[in-house]
Amino acid sequence: MLYAVIAEDHENSLALRMQHRPAHLQRLQQLTDEGRLLLAGPHPALDCEDPGEAGFSGSLIVADFSSLEDAQAWANADPFVAAKVYRTVTVKPFKKVLP
Repeated sequence: MLYAVIAEDHENSLALRMQHRPAHLQRLQQLTDEGRLLLAGPHPALDCEDPGEAGFSGSLIVADFSSLEDAQAWANADPFVAAKVYRTVTVKPFKKVLP
């Protein structure tokens, strides 16, 4: 089943985000290689493609996991969690309807 991982960043976490981004992306690449990642990306802090030093306010990841518990465990192990980039992480079942 699909699950949405909805994360909110701590304020002023851009430097930490950039420092731990390679490890974060490596985990997402593994989901991609396994055919389990539907989408992933950050929420720019400003209404533009490149928010510059304003950074990001959080992230959204939608991926296939065997259970809510597995999705939560995966989310909890994210390098952004350990590095305190994320202030909160919510994991919810997700039902893709369109397209």
